[in-house]
Amino acid sequence: MTELCIATAATDKMVLTFISHVNEGNIDDAVATFADHFSFKDHGIQLEFNTKERLTEFLQKARELYPDMLLQIDTIFVSGDRALTAWTLQTTLLELFFGNSKRRVPISLQGASVVRTENGRITSWSDYYDGLISRRTALASYFTDWVEY
Repeated sequence: MTELCIATAATDKMVLTFISHVNEGNIDDAVATFADHFSFKDHGIQLEFNTKERLTEFLQKARELYPDMLLQIDTIFVSGDRALTAWTLQTTLLELFFGNSKRRVPISLQGASVVRTENGRITSWSDYYDGLISRRTALASYFTDWVEY
């Protein structure tokens, strides 16, 4: 029973540490919570990363495009080396409005993440949310190749 409690506490800590670093803009520290071999999947915008360099680039670009982004954990369920989190992402977008003027559009998005840890590091992270509501196509466009037919 003690091993399960320790694994549960470590998993909870890793998830909360990652979120805290992302919210503070400490991207290198956030990525350091991942194991050397991992997968990070963003199902909302159909992206997947398995290198720390690309994950760093992704999180930095997200911070650049959405500087006031805040990810709030609403609920977290942990069982051994796995965690399920329900979260709310809040940010503000600047959009063109009637020609050259810009307006601020608040975004509040609910989603969930499924996380797995091993030996105190994150080995798998999958985000699930409505990609259309998220208005994160600008972020996705930096990481997808356009193919013309």
